[in-house]
Amino acid sequence: MAKAPVLTPQAEDFPRWYQDLINKAELADNGPVRGTMVIRPYGYGLWERMQQDMDRRIKEAGAQNAYFPLFIPQSYLTREAEHVEGFAPELAVVTHGGGKELEEPVVVRPTSETIINEYFSKWVQSYRDLPLLINQWANVVRWEMRPRLFLRTSEFLWQEGHTAHATYEEARDYAARIHRRVYGDFMEDVLAMDVVLGRKTAKERFAGAINTLTLEGMMGDGKALQLGTSHELGQNFAKAFNTQYLSRDGKQERVWQTSWGSTTRMIGALVMMHGDDDGLRVPPRLAPVQVVVLAIKGDDAVIAAVREIGDRLAAAGLRVQVDDRTDTPFGRRAVDWELKGVPVRIEIGPKDLAGGTAMVARRIPGGKEPVRTEALETLLPKILEDDQALLLRQSRERREARTSDVTTIEEAAEAAVAGGWARIPWAVLGEEGEAKLAEQSVTVRCLVGEDGSVPGSDDAPGTLAVVARSY
Repeated sequence: MAKAPVLTPQAEDFPRWYQDLINKAELADNGPVRGTMVIRPYGYGLWERMQQDMDRRIKEAGAQNAYFPLFIPQSYLTREAEHVEGFAPELAVVTHGGGKELEEPVVVRPTSETIINEYFSKWVQSYRDLPLLINQWANVVRWEMRPRLFLRTSEFLWQEGHTAHATYEEARDYAARIHRRVYGDFMEDVLAMDVVLGRKTAKERFAGAINTLTLEGMMGDGKALQLGTSHELGQNFAKAFNTQYLSRDGKQERVWQTSWGSTTRMIGALVMMHGDDDGLRVPPRLAPVQVVVLAIKGDDAVIAAVREIGDRLAAAGLRVQVDDRTDTPFGRRAVDWELKGVPVRIEIGPKDLAGGTAMVARRIPGGKEPVRTEALETLLPKILEDDQALLLRQSRERREARTSDVTTIEEAAEAAVAGGWARIPWAVLGEEGEAKLAEQSVTVRCLVGEDGSVPGSDDAPGTLAVVARSY
């Protein structure tokens, strides 16, 4: 009788494969309240690595970290009409506290534009106070009707940036900088994700923004996933909260603003873009554990050798874990590490030790080969960089192979329904065609230029719409 697979095969049931992998790689569990999640240590380790790298990039862009309250007076959200309309269906509202009914209901933070603008209006007095560049790492709550771990949960973790500038041009350029230099570069360089950078249509724009820039990735089943957004808010919130400054000319002017965010959804994207039927494949630059050194048997000499090799590799700058739990069968441990997607396993038993070699198993391309133990410090950094590049190349090849250039709305819908993406001239599609696609659960993921650049406006000549089904 054939042995049952550890995971449901992707080709058989991609959503079930995803749920199996989240569970068996010990990334997360469902929380006790519908739509919430418990992020387990291995999953949180991935988030910590993402946080650290993105936090550095955000600070290099000049923003400083701050923190604002979880509870927001409901009246704050009503000040910007489009904003409250966009978020109303997702709000969690607290009406009682301390055993008493509150004088004013408070909203559990769905995003912080309103409360941060309340304080921006206090902090900004003069042109000397600008630009004001703030970021916070926090949790937010958006009541989700169709939850899926990491992709859509009622509570999730994120960073949200909020800035105020003296001019429209400064705000526009800063939103574009975050879009490309923080999010785009991070996703490509660290997550090894091929992403398409573009602008959202008016229908898909963030509530209260005048422009939304997005990053879209193709998952293993051909669907799209939005991985981060950067918004130009114009002066909409400045008007609502009376955020003004005294210009160099001595005039009272309203500020121009941006907001931008990325979330724990990136962990879900990591699973669906890079994972295979054997589990996760974690990009080496991201991996909390780049190399695991496994003792095959509980031989004293083998245990001593794996610990010594682990110390050597850690001293060489690699993130290493030694697995000498020989009371657990080797095969089970190897499968567990494969599920978790650790890029390299070094397996050592008595025979390897006698021959001065170790078996090196590479998770990303697959395969094993014996390597002299004294060569590991030199060989492994190159292997890790090669495998990082391979993941990016594979994700790019998938997107290019499954993206069609079409000229009609019917062809665009057909490509998306078949599990791919389509590019169609926006002048052909337009808002009417966008509505027709929505009837088949197909959306315009973003608008791009013919050369792949981000258009300066919705109606820029040669603009293409990228359409797909999405998560």
